[in-house]
Amino acid sequence: MIRSLAAVGAAALLSSFVHVPAFAAVVGVSSVSSLQAALDTARPGQRIVLAKGVHATDQPVKITKSGITVAAAHAGRTVFTRGGLELGAVRDVTIEGFVFDGTSTMSVPVEAQATRITRNTYNGNKDGASLTVSADDVQVDHNTFSNRSNEGVYLQITGPGSEIAKRTWIHHNYFYNHSFSGANGGESIRLGYSHKQSKSANAVVEFNLFEKANGDPEAISVKSSDNTVRFNTIRDSKGYIVLRHGNRTTVEGNLLFGSGIRFHGNDHKVFNNYVQNSGDRAIVFGKGSETDSGPTSTSHDRPDRVTVAFNTLVGTGAVVDSDTGTYAPKDCVLANNVIQGSSSKLVDLMSGSTVKYEGNIAWGGTAGMPNGYRTVDPKLVRDANGLLRLASGSPAIDSSAGTYSYVTRDFDPQSRSGKSDVGADEYSSSSVRKPLTKADVGVSAP
Repeated sequence: MIRSLAAVGAAALLSSFVHVPAFAAVVGVSSVSSLQAALDTARPGQRIVLAKGVHATDQPVKITKSGITVAAAHAGRTVFTRGGLELGAVRDVTIEGFVFDGTSTMSVPVEAQATRITRNTYNGNKDGASLTVSADDVQVDHNTFSNRSNEGVYLQITGPGSEIAKRTWIHHNYFYNHSFSGANGGESIRLGYSHKQSKSANAVVEFNLFEKANGDPEAISVKSSDNTVRFNTIRDSKGYIVLRHGNRTTVEGNLLFGSGIRFHGNDHKVFNNYVQNSGDRAIVFGKGSETDSGPTSTSHDRPDRVTVAFNTLVGTGAVVDSDTGTYAPKDCVLANNVIQGSSSKLVDLMSGSTVKYEGNIAWGGTAGMPNGYRTVDPKLVRDANGLLRLASGSPAIDSSAGTYSYVTRDFDPQSRSGKSDVGADEYSSSSVRKPLTKADVGVSAP
């Protein structure tokens, strides 16, 4: 039978107003076997929810459907002790709220693009990384990585072959209590590998909290190029932010207590950071055992054309120094920093370093710079959040030197106006920055 045009039009109009769902938006399951069955028939847009409890699997539960969310019924109360989840060739999948305890873990393979890993807990010792990301456009947020004592990193960013995973967004995670006692191999985040150092990862690592990051001298170990590390807090940790390999990474606005920043490689920008160290070495120009690293080198690349500007650096020993290497830092800049301590040499860079100094304030010890500084009290006062800020009448106010067009805000972040103030803080009566706490990050954070 041939339907009239009017009837066809009426049916089309009706269908535009009436939506009949073809499947349940939320599917609740109580066991691992029922979870696997639900995942095998899942449709894009569905949320598959596993009930609270302790689950162990001989084989990981496999996720082969795109566009779905796989979630715990209650974040932190649905626990895998063995096995876990395995992502296939999928896209736009969210993994939410699970605890990976015991030997259980998971990874994001190259084929699992645009995955989100959120509000999960990775606890205890694992064989290898607690979480490995190989795919592009992955978001890792509001997770807790905790209580590891063996060798291996909490979060490894890698990629296929010699390539690097691109555009990883790592934010609002809590990295806690890595106590591996070996010389190295216990980083909280390893962003790349030495043989991927020339690859542009374009990752953003921001608003994460690190406490007791003692598994390695590097809490954040960057081994790739063109990344941003900003607004993180590190406290009570031997681990530093370290640009171990690669070029053109920005390190901005981090709050470091007892930690610091070390770098190798070329064309980095290190600005607006607040480092309060009870000892020395707030900023370390890394040693050079070669002038420029080849694409697969594991040696230490000399820092070239690195700018360290508008930081507030407080310590007791040499606040800014360099490791001793064959090749000294070359064509670097140390500008508009507040450097305060009690050392006989606040800045102690190795002989032969070529550094442009300008606009710095050195106070409490001997500057150690040949020029480009003033010895004046910056009048730092501690605010309600424990941060040392500029007080009214500070000689740092409106006294920076040179032009650094990319420094448009301070560590709060608030806009800088007029001639920028020296140090991480642009003087204001409405300071807003505070160090991150456990309430701001991890599984239960807003």
